[in-house]
Amino acid sequence: MEATLLSLPTSKPPPSLTQTLKPKTPFPLSSKPSFSHLKPSPFPSIRAAISRTKKEETVETVKTQLENCYLLAAIKYTGFTVKQFQDLRRSLPESSKLLVAKNTLVYKAIEGTPWEALKPCMKGMNAWLFVHSEEIPDAIKPYRAFQKEKKVENDFTGAVFEGKFYGPGDFKQLENMPTRAEVYAKLLGSLQSPAIGLVGTLQAPARDVVMVLRAYVKKLEEEGGGQ
Repeated sequence: MEATLLSLPTSKPPPSLTQTLKPKTPFPLSSKPSFSHLKPSPFPSIRAAISRTKKEETVETVKTQLENCYLLAAIKYTGFTVKQFQDLRRSLPESSKLLVAKNTLVYKAIEGTPWEALKPCMKGMNAWLFVHSEEIPDAIKPYRAFQKEKKVENDFTGAVFEGKFYGPGDFKQLENMPTRAEVYAKLLGSLQSPAIGLVGTLQAPARDVVMVLRAYVKKLEEEGGGQ
């Protein structure tokens, strides 16, 4: 009997399966990944536009407040609480407006105007007091009373009146200016002694002379209307 040799399949896998599988490199080693297909988010540009709009609105607000403004003063803002600032606003007369704005925006509004003399105050954080009244002492008194009552140390850092800068140490000059009533009394005295009164009036500060002339014109108008 012949023996039949059977060919049994080998357990060794084909050569192709024995090759080591290497992970593919996601990007060529010689180049960097490109994100050109990704579009930038529109939100940063929107936020920038909103910020720019708010800044422009602030500049316009300052310019509006400067209309018919007789005095612009800076008050040190750092250290104020929200409640203190609200109380301060309520204590001011209607002819005075208090505004918090960045120095750069305020300076942009006053640049090239007589108010530019306030440049020394453009540092730190300030609140800006706009006085729309000729009664300068009466406009400053509410803040002095507020300082005393609330024991607030924040003081004026400067002011501009009639194009002149007044530093913190010069505020006594502003606070001691004659009131309208005092100027009118001076006018009546000058009318009683025309020669002496005229010389005294001409030697007075420009503001006093203007107020005296206005009072005199008003008096003439009242006399003319009563005839």
